[in-house]
Amino acid sequence: MSLQDKYKEVADLASQLGIENLQIREQDNVLYIDGKAKTAADKDKLWKAYEKIDPDYRSADVVMNIEVEEGVSREYTVERGDSLSKIAKAYGVTWQDIFEANKDVISNPDLIQPGWKLKIPTVL
Repeated sequence: MSLQDKYKEVADLASQLGIENLQIREQDNVLYIDGKAKTAADKDKLWKAYEKIDPDYRSADVVMNIEVEEGVSREYTVERGDSLSKIAKAYGVTWQDIFEANKDVISNPDLIQPGWKLKIPTVL
């Protein structure tokens, strides 16, 4: 079985997520997956798909070089009663996108405080 067959699920997911400049090549018994993800959450999805195939990362037969093209379009000040899901819905992004963009502020996505200033990633 070729590495491209072994990791077909990861490659297919990369295509479905719209990874820009996606390049998949096999060289010297290593599969290289390169490109740019729209969000850090998309990049995480790729790693989770890889982890399903190689749970302990022991194969050492994949090099995934996925950059994240995530800009910040605006800032939002958390108000009483807000949740990441509520804010995300208002801006057309996922709560995971907001969480990833604000890991320096948010340690638990279920606990945000009024007055916090959050970066809202752009929708690409």
